[in-house]
Amino acid sequence: MASTPPTNLGADIGAAFDLQRRASLRWTTLAWAIAFAVLAALPLALGGEGNKFYIDLLSKVMIMAIFALSLQLLIGYTGLVSLGHAAYFATAAYATAMLAPQSEPGNGWWLLVAAVAAAAVLALLVGMLVLRTRGIYFIMVTLAFAQMVYFIFHDTKIAGGSDGTYIYFRPEFGVFGARPLGIDDPVHFYWLVLGALIFTVAALAMVLRSRFGHALIGIRHNEQRMRAAGFATYRYQLGAFVAGGAFAGLAGYLYAIQFGFVNPEIASWHQSGNAMLMVILGGVGSLAGAVIGAFSFVLLAEWFSTLTKHWQLLMGGFIIAAVALLPGGLVGLATVLRRRLGGGAGRRVSGKAAGIQGERR
Repeated sequence: MASTPPTNLGADIGAAFDLQRRASLRWTTLAWAIAFAVLAALPLALGGEGNKFYIDLLSKVMIMAIFALSLQLLIGYTGLVSLGHAAYFATAAYATAMLAPQSEPGNGWWLLVAAVAAAAVLALLVGMLVLRTRGIYFIMVTLAFAQMVYFIFHDTKIAGGSDGTYIYFRPEFGVFGARPLGIDDPVHFYWLVLGALIFTVAALAMVLRSRFGHALIGIRHNEQRMRAAGFATYRYQLGAFVAGGAFAGLAGYLYAIQFGFVNPEIASWHQSGNAMLMVILGGVGSLAGAVIGAFSFVLLAEWFSTLTKHWQLLMGGFIIAAVALLPGGLVGLATVLRRRLGGGAGRRVSGKAAGIQGERR
């Protein structure tokens, strides 16, 4: 009997996984492209002064999506549960308000750099200290630092105290001396925020596919093993912490120029809690989950607030139900429905496959 030539099973399995990974990446990229194309077209569909409210609301939703993405990097990919993320959001917002000229529009690019840098520097200083702790101690120390930032803005006259401060002119975004984007127009500002959201998603996706991102995921699963393998886990975590703070600063900057007013409440633990709820609601460990969670949270809060003054009860009930029914978050809803609707067919296919495998044996 002729013998079958040996095959490299490991290489075959590796090639199969690589093919599956590439196919998944293509589908994910296509899904993001479709979603962003729909978002880009929405202002055209909502044209007219009567729909200005909805355009502004969607701009706010996308800003909160950037904020949720910044926290997702820490919670979902690094395993760092921070309850003080609002500190970086608020620091950037206050930096924007304090540096913006009061008599004329400021330079949007310089204000952006200053705001994000301020948030990143604060995240660096806080991260160097809090990353020495673990577990519940890490959560409480991040909360303590955020409360310190809150009371600095609330109890001092740095920027209006408890009354907050205003931005009287929206900044200008010129390119080589030109001024192509007048963000006083809600639609133009909407596209600016959409561009920032696309940049955030693309940047985080590239980071997570890099060696740095793979190391973060490894640290989340087993930090001691990664340290034993020679990885400087503290530096990786600090890098992720600073990056998360910088993207939170980007969200805070956009928030400040949208509303033209900042007050200490944006540094409160409620703001950090809202970001965490967005991540949990959408799905921990998924960029799409953070965006879906932000859209769901902000839009539902807006809708529930029109129904009753006790809208927080409705929101709390929805979040409890969503977490109980979808432990993986709203991002997994399609998968759950597909499994339940196709459960019978899936079992029949599995049975046939098992029978064929038995015959081969």
